Amino acid sequence: MFKILHNKIWIFDSEWVPDAAVGRELYQLPPSLTDEAVINEMWKHGGATEENPTPFLKTVLCRIVSISAIIRTESQDGIRLQLLSLPRNADNPEERGETHIIDTFLNAIGKNRPQLVGYNSSRSDLKILVQRAISNGVQAPEFCRRPAKPWEGVDYFARSSDYHIDLMEIVGSWGKGSPSLNEMATACGIPGKMELDGNAVAPLWLTGKLDQIIAYNEFDAITTYLLWLRIAFFGGFISLNAYEDEQELLKKMLMDESVKPERVHLKKYLDEWKRAKSVKKQALAQSNDG
Repeated sequence: MFKILHNKIWIFDSEWVPDAAVGRELYQLPPSLTDEAVINEMWKHGGATEENPTPFLKTVLCRIVSISAIIRTESQDGIRLQLLSLPRNADNPEERGETHIIDTFLNAIGKNRPQLVGYNSSRSDLKILVQRAISNGVQAPEFCRRPAKPWEGVDYFARSSDYHIDLMEIVGSWGKGSPSLNEMATACGIPGKMELDGNAVAPLWLTGKLDQIIAYNEFDAITTYLLWLRIAFFGGFISLNAYEDEQELLKKMLMDESVKPERVHLKKYLDEWKRAKSVKKQALAQSNDG
């Protein structure tokens, strides 16, 4: 469990796909082979089976294509929520570049020094950010700067630091006993996976549908935020009234964002959230009735 709520909290999620360029070099595949064919070869080397044709690859063999985050800022004026995604413009080739995405995100973290929150981020999201930053030649000195002792300042690398919270480590257990984000969210009455899951990201990338990947990424970031908020309530960091008020604040922010052409998909999330909350409320009522 985290110890305190920081004034700046970034609840984030990232999406990645197998890196065909790395696959070609690593497995000495011919340059004439298409990216799709190379990625299929990478999955074969990664242990693909008929039941699981797209196994999880080592993150260093993948490239980041999108990062989304709920930016929570608390001040004397109250709490402000923002939904930020990289790339900001899916049609801009420069912004789509992995190096640009990683450089922008890590150096923004270094500048703002927020508390980071993710789900399975210790083993995946944060690891791939560091691995791919190193492999792409990104420099992020403020992000990497560490105090002499973890409790003396911001430290994104120490497991005992409160500046990176992996929610899966709070709710999880050993091995297969740990719930996925989809499972934990669904059990809480929070939208889990909707129309897509992680297996759809690579095909979307190969067919040039980055906008759909960003939408999927934003759904996961919002879901992670709602789970974090529920855990913060569980830990007594916020009252019941504050918990309900912040959900309303999120709802308003998503409604405002959903009028933008590039974020109409947020209406689907709002509809699913309303449905999921209703189902959970009915289940709790039946449970309390015995």
